Amino acid sequence: MLRASQHLRAAAVGSARVIDRVVLGADERHRRRIVIEAEGGTKFLLDLPHATALRDGDGLVLEDGSVVLVEGKPEPVVDIAAANASELARLAWHLGNRHTEVQIIGETLRIRADHVLEKMLAHLGASLVKRDAPFDPESGAYGQAMGQLGSHGLGRGGPAPGQAHTHRHSHGHAHDHAHDQDHAHPHSHKP
Repeated sequence: MLRASQHLRAAAVGSARVIDRVVLGADERHRRRIVIEAEGGTKFLLDLPHATALRDGDGLVLEDGSVVLVEGKPEPVVDIAAANASELARLAWHLGNRHTEVQIIGETLRIRADHVLEKMLAHLGASLVKRDAPFDPESGAYGQAMGQLGSHGLGRGGPAPGQAHTHRHSHGHAHDHAHDQDHAHPHSHKP
């Protein structure tokens, strides 16, 4: 079986020798290791060094140098526009406050179709266009830089044992947390 251990971003695929394509939804495109059968019948083992968010237009390089193109499967999404950049930032804040996955496309935002969010956005003055299209949400700071953040105590599992950190919620208050083996509060005492 062929093996793909290298990933190309869409901009680098240009002149590559594309031999097949695989169409995957957004939830299926965060992968490290899996057997995949592409639409044209090419079967291969995806074997990347770490879990990677594959985006629409990216390529997977097979060991023979050929490339399998990754395409995003169309799914129900809503494109969001606003009257100006300030209003768009306000809408993005409301979506982020609800921990909603968002894709940024030029001067518009894209989310998965959700009637509750759509109603909120319309109430806030957004222009909404429903469509079926690939969804490539932002992976966020923690998704892209987990390794670098881990060295500063903010990676997987939070700060180093015994180290406290503060984070602020949008509700205007801060929380201090200490992380020991027993996840005690900062003011707790061990016998």
